[in-house]
Amino acid sequence: MVTLLLLLTAVPLEAAAVDQVDLIEVNHLYDSQGRHVIDQLIFWDWNRDHFEIRAWRLIKAETQLPRRDWNRGQYVCYWRDMQQLRKVWAPRKRETWTTHDPEVLQRELRPIEARRELSAARKTSH
Repeated sequence: MVTLLLLLTAVPLEAAAVDQVDLIEVNHLYDSQGRHVIDQLIFWDWNRDHFEIRAWRLIKAETQLPRRDWNRGQYVCYWRDMQQLRKVWAPRKRETWTTHDPEVLQRELRPIEARRELSAARKTSH
């Protein structure tokens, strides 16, 4: 038993890229005929008098959905984003069902290139 504990503590844990946003939105997008298109996470930052999209990700598994962390009083999403573990915190979350894509509409106001995006992937040393 002690050997197992020593082995587990010797294995390095992969560090997650951690971000804080002002709002996490779970958006369910439907077409004009009411057919489901996609589910996505949209990460919003407050900018003076309005929200701006920082980043978005397709929801590929229920484990990506924001969960309430009662100890911090915030919501957290935790998932593997390509080769990077991610953790995103927000004080608020909302869930929407729309026939328009909020992320695409936001591109008209602020191009993707001008977005802050989530933290860059961390390089791991082996």
